[in-house]
Amino acid sequence: MAIRIEHLEYVYSAGTAFERKALKDINLEIQDGEFMALIGHTGSGKSTLIQHLNGLLKGTSGTIYYNDESIYGQNYSMKNLRRHVGLVFQYPEHQLFETDVLTDVCFGPKNLGMSPEEAQREAEWALEQVKLDKSFYHQAPFDLSGGQKRRAAIAGILAMHPDVLILDEPTAGLDPRGRDEILNLVRSLHEQQGITVILVSHSMEDVANYASRIVVMDHGSIILDGTPGEVFSHRAQLEQAGLSVPQVTRVMDDLAQEGWPVEKNITTIGEAVEQILKAL
Repeated sequence: MAIRIEHLEYVYSAGTAFERKALKDINLEIQDGEFMALIGHTGSGKSTLIQHLNGLLKGTSGTIYYNDESIYGQNYSMKNLRRHVGLVFQYPEHQLFETDVLTDVCFGPKNLGMSPEEAQREAEWALEQVKLDKSFYHQAPFDLSGGQKRRAAIAGILAMHPDVLILDEPTAGLDPRGRDEILNLVRSLHEQQGITVILVSHSMEDVANYASRIVVMDHGSIILDGTPGEVFSHRAQLEQAGLSVPQVTRVMDDLAQEGWPVEKNITTIGEAVEQILKAL
């Protein structure tokens, strides 16, 4: 088991007039090799939660276990945790800081104690994995396009060979082609290397197409947890939480209400085509 969260709570500005409970009694297990999506309206607590998973934030109460060891233990190494649990921020500018892309991606391996030669080998391997052309290796990170910056940021985490890859809104601001390229890259890493993926996204279509499990948060609590079909069958509850269901799910739901012999909890276009052809 990769990650286990027990009764986690987090309070911002505790003891002040601005005190706010951002996480409320979170209990969650994430298995090795899962592709899980975490969704919720702005302010639901999802970004706060993922920052706990590699120790950037520490819970006000509760415990997080990584491979059955509490990350809040007295002698637990946060450096070692962050080598295994990598977080890619929503804005890659928060992660890229060196003079050129290759040097930036080398930072993590060097921080793990690798020699400059070893770090460069790992960095070049990671940049190949994210399919960033060699012509960009010696460019300043801030000269890259949005999609290229995200690839470089992901490479910086991959160079440390994490077991868990957390991505906070990795497709924000990208055009449809760029979004598909990034998500297909993540799926490839998941399938080929067995990396556990936790994807934070506002796109219901994306999580339906890529994740096998969806966890829904609202006002700091988990309100739904299941397969895409199970979660998106709760249309009214999702809408009450300020979320929607994939467009194809709405269409199939409407067809079912009109008397068509189709399932309502369809989440992908491929499934919808199969159902409609069968009904015809």
